[in-house]
Amino acid sequence: MKISILGAGAMGSGIAQVAATAKHNVILFDTNAAALEKSEAKLKKIMARLVEKGRIDEATSTAIAGRITYAQDMQLFAGSGLVIEAIVENLDIKKSVFKQLESIVDADTILATNTSSLSVAAIAAACDKPARVVGIHFFNPAPLMKLVEIIPAIQTSDAVLTEAKSLIDSWGKLTVIAKDTPGFIVNRVARPFYGEALRILEEGIADAPTIDWAMTELGGFRMGPFTLMDYIGNDINYTVTETVFKAFYYDPRYKPAFTQKRLAEAGYLGRKTGKGYYNYGEGATNPEPTKDKVLGEKIMWRIVAMLINEAADALFWNVASRDDIDLAMTKGVNYPKGLLKWADEVGLQKCIDTLDELHSEYLEDRYRCSPLLRKMGREGQTFYSSEA
Repeated sequence: MKISILGAGAMGSGIAQVAATAKHNVILFDTNAAALEKSEAKLKKIMARLVEKGRIDEATSTAIAGRITYAQDMQLFAGSGLVIEAIVENLDIKKSVFKQLESIVDADTILATNTSSLSVAAIAAACDKPARVVGIHFFNPAPLMKLVEIIPAIQTSDAVLTEAKSLIDSWGKLTVIAKDTPGFIVNRVARPFYGEALRILEEGIADAPTIDWAMTELGGFRMGPFTLMDYIGNDINYTVTETVFKAFYYDPRYKPAFTQKRLAEAGYLGRKTGKGYYNYGEGATNPEPTKDKVLGEKIMWRIVAMLINEAADALFWNVASRDDIDLAMTKGVNYPKGLLKWADEVGLQKCIDTLDELHSEYLEDRYRCSPLLRKMGREGQTFYSSEA
């Protein structure tokens, strides 16, 4: 099958590499010639590194690179079995592009969007044949991250959903099915990892290094929230939070933090600008964490309880299945364990009690306990009760 990718940024280039590695002929389109040149140069570097490490041989490297055509003419998309759009997160632009695509591709070509937070239904509505539109959300870097969220819009046909999932599975990815709701699984469930950490910082309970230490050393997360926000970019992380907040009709659970907004406004975006929550300048020293285990456990558990609550609520609202929610968080953002499994381990009542204590203290809807979590706790159930 011929695969076409729209957008030669980091995400589009990564998806093109994945498809070419799976032996598809790929058209990688961008209106910007410099972006295409940069993408091609970067792929050559990646291929050379893989050969150097003995992951692939020279012939395989040449074959993968040779399957990708870098194009500024969208007409080359004709004959594609699948087109994946990976451009700017702007609904009007995406809708315009999808409308244009329909005049080029075949009648049975699947049109996919890699959006991380926009409505797939709204994008599909721009098309004459909305049944062929589906969300296929890769995670960055696409060649390394195993997880892909497959998001059917209400218009998506069952046949298109089945074909899209089967194809991405054949590329060696782990797919999960998510309902077309803001943030899908990962970007929805992960919000408290950043939001609650920022809340703890703003309250002066602990500084960024201490919160990061608590989450990595005591929680087992690969990166602390502030290190991760600096890595993602505070502009990007803030925008995703704001998008999810607005999309959920300003639910206080997803409320952005002024601290991050101010960093983004100041241009302190993290690693890419040399300064964020930490200073990445040459010779810069950053504060050491306060390694108080009692404080650290309190911080870690407060954030994890909020994450568990979010995962339980995603299950309550049928955003995804139990297994897909836990798989998404372990494979999509490398959490140390599935959140619903974690809830079982510590005990659902402990989660409920923590949330109720926070709600009682702050009297904010932000800390409301998921009805599913409360009901299961009351009935003595567990998420994995049916298994040994």
